[in-house]
Amino acid sequence: MRKVIFLICMMAFAIPVFAQDPTPEATPAATAIATEAPAWVCPSGFNGQTLSVFNWTTYVAEDTIGNFEKLCGVKVTYDTYESNEALLSKLSGGNPGYDVAVPTDHAVADMIARGLVQPLDQSKIPNLANVSKSLLNAPYDPGNKYSVPYQWGTVGIGYNSDKVGKTVTSWQDMFTYSGPVAWLDDPRAMIGIALTILGYNANTTDSKQIDEARDFLIANGKNVVAIAADDGQAMLQRGDVDMTVEYSGDIFQVEADCNCSNIAYDIPKEGTNFWIDNLVILKGAPNAPLANVFLDYILDPHVGADISNYTAYATPNQASLDEGLIDPTLVNDPAIYPSEDVLGKSFSIQPLPDAQQLYNDAWDEIKVALGK
Repeated sequence: MRKVIFLICMMAFAIPVFAQDPTPEATPAATAIATEAPAWVCPSGFNGQTLSVFNWTTYVAEDTIGNFEKLCGVKVTYDTYESNEALLSKLSGGNPGYDVAVPTDHAVADMIARGLVQPLDQSKIPNLANVSKSLLNAPYDPGNKYSVPYQWGTVGIGYNSDKVGKTVTSWQDMFTYSGPVAWLDDPRAMIGIALTILGYNANTTDSKQIDEARDFLIANGKNVVAIAADDGQAMLQRGDVDMTVEYSGDIFQVEADCNCSNIAYDIPKEGTNFWIDNLVILKGAPNAPLANVFLDYILDPHVGADISNYTAYATPNQASLDEGLIDPTLVNDPAIYPSEDVLGKSFSIQPLPDAQQLYNDAWDEIKVALGK
Protein backbone atom coordinates (compact mmCIF):
# COMPACT_ATOMS: atom_id res chain seq x y z
CA MET A 1 0.00 0.00 0.00
CA ARG A 2 1.56 3.29 -0.96
CA LYS A 3 1.12 6.85 -2.23
CA VAL A 4 1.41 9.20 -5.18
CA ILE A 5 0.06 9.60 -8.72
CA PHE A 6 -0.02 6.35 -10.57
CA LEU A 7 -1.72 4.26 -13.22
CA ILE A 8 -1.90 0.49 -13.33
CA CYS A 9 -0.98 -0.38 -16.85
CA MET A 10 -1.71 -4.07 -16.58
CA MET A 11 -5.35 -3.46 -15.70
CA ALA A 12 -8.19 -1.75 -17.50
CA PHE A 13 -8.55 0.80 -14.71
CA ALA A 14 -6.28 3.04 -12.68
CA ILE A 15 -5.81 3.91 -9.04
CA PRO A 16 -6.66 7.46 -7.93
CA VAL A 17 -4.16 10.22 -7.26
CA PHE A 18 -3.06 10.81 -3.69
CA ALA A 19 -0.85 13.58 -2.35
CA GLN A 20 -0.71 14.85 1.21
CA ASP A 21 1.98 16.17 3.51
CA PRO A 22 3.34 13.60 5.94
CA THR A 23 2.53 14.01 9.63
CA PRO A 24 5.33 12.53 11.77
CA GLU A 25 3.10 12.26 14.83
CA ALA A 26 0.58 9.97 13.12
CA THR A 27 0.69 6.23 13.91
CA PRO A 28 -0.04 3.73 11.08
CA ALA A 29 -2.96 1.37 11.66
CA ALA A 30 -3.88 3.08 14.90
CA THR A 31 -4.82 6.70 14.21
CA ALA A 32 -8.38 7.90 13.72
CA ILE A 33 -8.80 11.34 12.16
CA ALA A 34 -11.24 13.35 14.25
CA THR A 35 -14.05 14.95 12.24
CA GLU A 36 -17.13 17.03 12.95
CA ALA A 37 -19.12 15.86 9.93
CA PRO A 38 -22.68 14.61 10.48
CA ALA A 39 -23.00 10.87 10.94
CA TRP A 40 -24.30 8.58 8.23
CA VAL A 41 -28.07 8.26 8.59
CA CYS A 42 -29.68 4.83 8.32
CA PRO A 43 -32.88 4.60 6.30
CA SER A 44 -35.93 3.82 8.39
CA GLY A 45 -37.68 0.49 8.57
CA PHE A 46 -34.85 -1.86 9.61
CA ASN A 47 -35.12 -1.73 13.40
CA GLY A 48 -34.93 -5.18 14.95
CA GLN A 49 -33.64 -6.91 11.82
CA THR A 50 -30.46 -9.00 11.44
CA LEU A 51 -27.60 -8.87 8.94
CA SER A 52 -25.05 -11.66 8.50
CA VAL A 53 -21.56 -10.67 7.32
CA PHE A 54 -18.76 -13.02 6.21
CA ASN A 55 -15.41 -11.23 5.99
CA TRP A 56 -11.65 -11.67 6.21
CA THR A 57 -10.05 -11.52 9.66
CA THR A 58 -8.72 -8.18 11.00
CA TYR A 59 -10.57 -6.27 8.30
CA VAL A 60 -12.83 -3.71 10.02
CA ALA A 61 -12.25 -1.00 12.61
CA GLU A 62 -13.16 -1.79 16.20
CA ASP A 63 -16.44 0.12 16.04
CA THR A 64 -17.46 -0.45 12.38
CA ILE A 65 -20.02 -3.15 13.12
CA GLY A 66 -21.17 -1.76 16.48
CA ASN A 67 -21.88 1.67 15.00
CA PHE A 68 -23.96 0.17 12.20
CA GLU A 69 -25.98 -1.80 14.72
CA LYS A 70 -26.69 1.34 16.74
CA LEU A 71 -27.50 3.56 13.76
CA CYS A 72 -29.96 1.08 12.24
CA GLY A 73 -31.18 -0.62 15.41
CA VAL A 74 -30.15 -4.01 14.04
CA LYS A 75 -28.07 -7.03 15.00
CA VAL A 76 -25.06 -8.10 12.92
CA THR A 77 -23.70 -11.63 13.03
CA TYR A 78 -20.07 -11.54 11.91
CA ASP A 79 -17.99 -14.56 10.81
CA THR A 80 -14.52 -14.62 9.27
CA TYR A 81 -12.53 -16.68 6.78
CA GLU A 82 -8.84 -16.83 5.86
CA SER A 83 -8.86 -17.13 2.06
CA ASN A 84 -10.97 -16.81 -1.07
CA GLU A 85 -10.78 -20.58 -1.34
CA ALA A 86 -12.29 -20.94 2.14
CA LEU A 87 -15.09 -18.52 1.20
CA LEU A 88 -15.91 -20.43 -1.97
CA SER A 89 -15.77 -23.75 -0.16
CA LYS A 90 -18.23 -22.49 2.43
CA LEU A 91 -20.64 -21.49 -0.33
CA SER A 92 -20.13 -24.53 -2.53
CA GLY A 93 -23.11 -26.37 -1.08
CA GLY A 94 -25.32 -23.29 -1.05
CA ASN A 95 -25.46 -20.11 1.01
CA PRO A 96 -25.67 -21.15 4.70
CA GLY A 97 -27.27 -17.83 5.62
CA TYR A 98 -24.84 -15.01 4.88
CA ASP A 99 -25.89 -11.67 3.40
CA VAL A 100 -22.57 -9.96 2.65
CA ALA A 101 -19.11 -11.30 1.76
CA VAL A 102 -15.81 -9.69 0.74
CA PRO A 103 -14.13 -11.60 -2.15
CA THR A 104 -11.03 -10.46 -4.00
CA ASP A 105 -11.28 -9.22 -7.59
CA HIS A 106 -10.76 -12.52 -9.43
CA ALA A 107 -13.01 -14.33 -6.94
CA VAL A 108 -15.79 -11.83 -7.72
CA ALA A 109 -15.73 -12.89 -11.37
CA ASP A 110 -15.72 -16.55 -10.32
CA MET A 111 -18.68 -16.03 -8.00
CA ILE A 112 -20.62 -14.18 -10.69
CA ALA A 113 -20.01 -17.04 -13.11
CA ARG A 114 -21.16 -19.58 -10.52
CA GLY A 115 -24.29 -17.63 -9.68
CA LEU A 116 -23.22 -17.13 -6.05
CA VAL A 117 -23.95 -13.38 -5.90
CA GLN A 118 -26.97 -11.25 -6.70
CA PRO A 119 -27.21 -7.85 -8.38
CA LEU A 120 -26.92 -4.78 -6.18
CA ASP A 121 -29.66 -2.19 -5.84
CA GLN A 122 -27.48 0.83 -6.60
CA SER A 123 -30.36 3.20 -5.82
CA LYS A 124 -29.88 2.12 -2.20
CA ILE A 125 -26.12 2.77 -2.34
CA PRO A 126 -25.77 6.53 -3.02
CA ASN A 127 -22.32 6.53 -1.41
CA LEU A 128 -21.07 4.52 -4.37
CA ALA A 129 -20.41 7.99 -5.79
CA ASN A 130 -17.59 8.35 -3.24
CA VAL A 131 -15.52 5.58 -4.82
CA SER A 132 -12.74 6.67 -7.15
CA LYS A 133 -13.99 6.41 -10.73
CA SER A 134 -10.74 4.69 -11.62
CA LEU A 135 -11.73 1.75 -9.40
CA LEU A 136 -15.24 1.39 -10.78
CA ASN A 137 -16.29 -0.58 -13.85
CA ALA A 138 -13.43 -3.05 -13.36
CA PRO A 139 -12.95 -5.97 -15.77
CA TYR A 140 -14.10 -8.50 -13.16
CA ASP A 141 -17.47 -6.70 -12.75
CA PRO A 142 -18.31 -4.21 -15.51
CA GLY A 143 -20.74 -1.58 -14.30
CA ASN A 144 -20.37 -2.76 -10.68
CA LYS A 145 -23.55 -4.73 -11.09
CA TYR A 146 -22.52 -7.16 -8.34
CA SER A 147 -19.73 -5.56 -6.30
CA VAL A 148 -18.31 -2.38 -4.81
CA PRO A 149 -14.63 -1.85 -3.85
CA TYR A 150 -13.84 -2.25 -0.16
CA GLN A 151 -10.04 -2.06 0.33
CA TRP A 152 -6.98 -2.67 -1.83
CA GLY A 153 -3.36 -3.59 -1.30
CA THR A 154 -0.43 -5.81 -2.20
CA VAL A 155 1.25 -9.06 -1.24
CA GLY A 156 4.78 -8.50 0.05
CA ILE A 157 7.32 -9.54 2.66
CA GLY A 158 6.85 -8.77 6.33
CA TYR A 159 9.98 -9.29 8.41
CA ASN A 160 11.79 -8.72 11.66
CA SER A 161 14.52 -6.26 10.68
CA ASP A 162 16.58 -7.03 13.80
CA LYS A 163 16.81 -10.72 12.91
CA VAL A 164 17.13 -10.27 9.15
CA GLY A 165 19.71 -7.53 9.57
CA LYS A 166 18.96 -5.58 6.40
CA THR A 167 16.23 -4.01 4.32
CA VAL A 168 14.47 -6.62 2.19
CA THR A 169 14.22 -5.44 -1.41
CA SER A 170 13.93 -8.64 -3.43
CA TRP A 171 12.20 -12.00 -3.39
CA GLN A 172 15.70 -13.46 -3.52
CA ASP A 173 16.34 -11.92 -0.09
CA MET A 174 13.64 -14.26 1.20
CA PHE A 175 14.47 -17.31 -0.88
CA THR A 176 18.13 -17.24 0.21
CA TYR A 177 17.52 -16.33 3.85
CA SER A 178 18.95 -18.81 6.36
CA GLY A 179 16.26 -18.36 9.03
CA PRO A 180 12.61 -19.52 9.26
CA VAL A 181 10.14 -18.22 6.66
CA ALA A 182 6.37 -18.53 6.13
CA TRP A 183 4.58 -18.34 2.79
CA LEU A 184 1.02 -17.21 2.23
CA ASP A 185 -1.47 -19.97 1.42
CA ASP A 186 -2.62 -18.21 -1.75
CA PRO A 187 -1.92 -20.38 -4.81
CA ARG A 188 -2.47 -17.78 -7.50
CA ALA A 189 -0.47 -15.10 -5.70
CA MET A 190 2.49 -17.33 -4.84
CA ILE A 191 2.65 -19.07 -8.21
CA GLY A 192 2.08 -15.72 -9.91
CA ILE A 193 5.10 -14.31 -8.10
CA ALA A 194 7.22 -17.23 -9.31
CA LEU A 195 5.93 -16.78 -12.87
CA THR A 196 6.80 -13.07 -12.73
CA ILE A 197 10.33 -13.82 -11.53
CA LEU A 198 10.73 -16.34 -14.36
CA GLY A 199 9.61 -13.73 -16.91
CA TYR A 200 6.19 -15.25 -17.63
CA ASN A 201 2.68 -13.85 -17.48
CA ALA A 202 1.35 -14.30 -13.94
CA ASN A 203 -1.98 -15.32 -15.50
CA THR A 204 -0.56 -17.85 -17.94
CA THR A 205 -2.57 -20.89 -18.95
CA ASP A 206 0.53 -22.69 -20.24
CA SER A 207 0.92 -25.89 -18.18
CA LYS A 208 4.67 -26.05 -18.81
CA GLN A 209 5.17 -22.53 -17.43
CA ILE A 210 3.02 -23.33 -14.39
CA ASP A 211 5.06 -26.48 -13.80
CA GLU A 212 8.26 -24.44 -14.08
CA ALA A 213 6.94 -22.00 -11.48
CA ARG A 214 6.03 -24.95 -9.25
CA ASP A 215 9.55 -26.33 -9.51
CA PHE A 216 11.02 -22.89 -8.84
CA LEU A 217 9.07 -22.54 -5.59
CA ILE A 218 9.97 -26.04 -4.48
CA ALA A 219 13.66 -25.40 -5.16
CA ASN A 220 13.51 -22.09 -3.26
CA GLY A 221 11.37 -23.22 -0.35
CA LYS A 222 13.92 -24.97 1.83
CA ASN A 223 13.62 -22.31 4.54
CA VAL A 224 9.80 -22.48 4.67
CA VAL A 225 8.53 -23.69 8.03
CA ALA A 226 4.85 -22.91 7.42
CA ILE A 227 2.38 -22.07 4.69
CA ALA A 228 0.13 -19.69 6.57
CA ALA A 229 -3.61 -19.27 6.12
CA ASP A 230 -3.59 -15.48 6.50
CA ASP A 231 -1.94 -15.64 9.93
CA GLY A 232 1.68 -15.18 8.92
CA GLN A 233 1.63 -11.82 10.67
CA ALA A 234 0.86 -13.55 13.98
CA MET A 235 3.72 -15.99 13.41
CA LEU A 236 6.03 -13.04 12.76
CA GLN A 237 4.86 -11.25 15.88
CA ARG A 238 5.37 -14.36 18.04
CA GLY A 239 8.85 -14.91 16.62
CA ASP A 240 7.98 -18.23 14.96
CA VAL A 241 9.34 -16.86 11.68
CA ASP A 242 11.68 -14.03 10.72
CA MET A 243 9.96 -13.40 7.38
CA THR A 244 6.50 -14.00 6.01
CA VAL A 245 4.72 -13.44 2.72
CA GLU A 246 1.57 -11.53 3.72
CA TYR A 247 -1.06 -8.98 2.78
CA SER A 248 0.23 -5.46 3.35
CA GLY A 249 -2.18 -4.21 6.00
CA ASP A 250 -1.76 -7.31 8.16
CA ILE A 251 1.89 -6.46 8.74
CA PHE A 252 1.19 -2.80 9.49
CA GLN A 253 -1.41 -3.86 12.05
CA VAL A 254 1.22 -5.99 13.81
CA GLU A 255 3.65 -3.06 13.76
CA ALA A 256 1.05 -0.81 15.37
CA ASP A 257 -0.05 -3.46 17.86
CA CYS A 258 3.44 -4.14 19.16
CA ASN A 259 4.46 -0.46 18.94
CA CYS A 260 7.87 -1.65 17.79
CA SER A 261 10.32 -0.50 15.17
CA ASN A 262 11.68 -3.88 14.07
CA ILE A 263 8.63 -5.06 12.07
CA ALA A 264 8.81 -3.98 8.43
CA TYR A 265 6.97 -4.57 5.17
CA ASP A 266 8.39 -4.20 1.69
CA ILE A 267 7.25 -4.88 -1.85
CA PRO A 268 10.02 -6.77 -3.69
CA LYS A 269 11.46 -5.02 -6.70
CA GLU A 270 10.62 -7.86 -9.10
CA GLY A 271 6.90 -7.16 -8.67
CA THR A 272 4.03 -8.74 -6.79
CA ASN A 273 0.27 -9.26 -6.64
CA PHE A 274 -1.90 -6.13 -6.54
CA TRP A 275 -5.49 -6.85 -5.48
CA ILE A 276 -8.85 -5.21 -4.73
CA ASP A 277 -11.30 -6.71 -2.26
CA ASN A 278 -14.99 -6.07 -2.82
CA LEU A 279 -18.32 -6.16 -1.02
CA VAL A 280 -20.95 -8.43 -2.57
CA ILE A 281 -24.44 -9.57 -1.63
CA LEU A 282 -24.73 -13.33 -1.79
CA LYS A 283 -27.38 -15.24 -3.71
CA GLY A 284 -30.03 -16.34 -1.26
CA ALA A 285 -29.14 -13.57 1.21
CA PRO A 286 -31.76 -13.57 4.00
CA ASN A 287 -31.79 -9.76 4.14
CA ALA A 288 -30.66 -8.24 0.84
CA PRO A 289 -32.36 -4.86 1.49
CA LEU A 290 -30.37 -4.36 4.70
CA ALA A 291 -27.24 -5.63 2.91
CA ASN A 292 -27.55 -2.81 0.35
CA VAL A 293 -27.83 -0.34 3.24
CA PHE A 294 -24.72 -1.84 4.86
CA LEU A 295 -22.75 -1.34 1.63
CA ASP A 296 -23.81 2.31 1.58
CA TYR A 297 -22.72 2.68 5.20
CA ILE A 298 -19.26 1.23 4.48
CA LEU A 299 -18.83 3.65 1.57
CA ASP A 300 -19.51 6.69 3.76
CA PRO A 301 -16.24 8.70 3.72
CA HIS A 302 -15.92 8.73 7.52
CA VAL A 303 -16.70 5.04 7.94
CA GLY A 304 -14.38 4.10 5.08
CA ALA A 305 -11.61 6.27 6.52
CA ASP A 306 -11.97 4.69 9.95
CA ILE A 307 -11.55 1.25 8.39
CA SER A 308 -8.47 2.18 6.36
CA ASN A 309 -6.87 4.09 9.23
CA TYR A 310 -7.36 1.08 11.50
CA THR A 311 -6.39 -1.71 9.09
CA ALA A 312 -3.69 0.19 7.14
CA TYR A 313 -5.07 -1.03 3.84
CA ALA A 314 -5.53 1.47 1.03
CA THR A 315 -8.93 3.07 0.61
CA PRO A 316 -10.90 3.13 -2.65
CA ASN A 317 -12.94 6.00 -1.18
CA GLN A 318 -11.88 9.16 -3.01
CA ALA A 319 -14.11 11.28 -0.76
CA SER A 320 -12.17 10.02 2.30
CA LEU A 321 -8.95 11.14 0.64
CA ASP A 322 -10.29 14.45 -0.67
CA GLU A 323 -11.65 15.37 2.78
CA GLY A 324 -8.32 14.60 4.44
CA LEU A 325 -9.77 11.81 6.56
CA ILE A 326 -6.97 9.30 5.92
CA ASP A 327 -3.94 9.40 8.20
CA PRO A 328 -1.30 11.28 6.14
CA THR A 329 1.41 8.90 7.33
CA LEU A 330 -0.48 6.06 5.66
CA VAL A 331 -1.20 8.03 2.49
CA ASN A 332 2.47 8.89 2.11
CA ASP A 333 3.79 5.41 2.81
CA PRO A 334 4.88 3.78 -0.46
CA ALA A 335 4.29 0.33 1.02
CA ILE A 336 0.57 1.17 1.33
CA TYR A 337 0.04 3.33 -1.76
CA PRO A 338 2.73 2.07 -4.17
CA SER A 339 4.35 4.20 -6.82
CA GLU A 340 3.53 3.93 -10.50
CA ASP A 341 6.82 2.15 -11.09
CA VAL A 342 6.13 -0.49 -8.43
CA LEU A 343 2.58 -1.14 -9.58
CA GLY A 344 3.72 -1.24 -13.19
CA LYS A 345 5.71 -4.36 -12.31
CA SER A 346 2.88 -5.95 -10.37
CA PHE A 347 0.02 -8.13 -11.52
CA SER A 348 -3.65 -8.56 -10.80
CA ILE A 349 -5.03 -12.07 -10.76
CA GLN A 350 -7.47 -12.81 -13.57
CA PRO A 351 -10.07 -15.58 -13.40
CA LEU A 352 -8.86 -18.61 -15.36
CA PRO A 353 -11.62 -21.22 -15.15
CA ASP A 354 -9.98 -23.50 -17.73
CA ALA A 355 -6.59 -23.38 -16.01
CA GLN A 356 -7.46 -23.00 -12.34
CA GLN A 357 -7.05 -26.72 -11.69
CA LEU A 358 -3.50 -26.52 -13.04
CA TYR A 359 -2.70 -23.93 -10.38
CA ASN A 360 -4.46 -25.89 -7.65
CA ASP A 361 -2.60 -29.08 -8.54
CA ALA A 362 0.74 -27.26 -8.71
CA TRP A 363 0.13 -25.69 -5.29
CA ASP A 364 -0.79 -29.06 -3.77
CA GLU A 365 2.42 -30.50 -5.15
CA ILE A 366 4.42 -27.60 -3.70
CA LYS A 367 2.96 -28.14 -0.24
CA VAL A 368 3.59 -31.88 -0.37
CA ALA A 369 7.19 -31.35 -1.54
CA LEU A 370 7.81 -28.86 1.29
CA GLY A 371 6.09 -31.07 3.84
CA LYS A 372 3.41 -28.48 4.53
